[in-house]
Amino acid sequence: MPLDDRTLFHERLLLPWWWWPICLALAIGLAIELGMGVPGMVTWLPLAVLIPATIGGLLWLGRLRIQIDDTHFRVDDACLPREFIESVEPLSQTPLRDALTAQLHPLAFVIKRPWIRSAVRITLNDPADPTPYWIISTKRPDEICTALEKTRCDANS
Repeated sequence: MPLDDRTLFHERLLLPWWWWPICLALAIGLAIELGMGVPGMVTWLPLAVLIPATIGGLLWLGRLRIQIDDTHFRVDDACLPREFIESVEPLSQTPLRDALTAQLHPLAFVIKRPWIRSAVRITLNDPADPTPYWIISTKRPDEICTALEKTRCDANS
């Protein structure tokens, strides 16, 4: 998703910084424990495997990107044309918990990151799509609502 002059909003859902030292310390501790059980030259092998695997896993968890341009709303590899967006609602705390538990529709499209405490619900109006709405984690729900409302207003005028 390249950024250009048509991009109205862009966000990358990174992990909190404090996850990195904790996960790396756990990986190093586990590698040392595994290496102590095997004498000889292979004691470095758990370090050589677990540290890159941990870094790769942390990078993979923080890969998700949200982008809004004048024609589409994109989350990772999912793409929603703006003409199918009926309404946008920011969610946090109790409304978000309710939307993800008791009120969750079985066909809803949900991308939730546990370290992010807010989201947006995007209601769809596509008669060919059985998905009623999307719920997407974001640290900036008001900015997403503003950008999507702007694209809806521009499309209607």
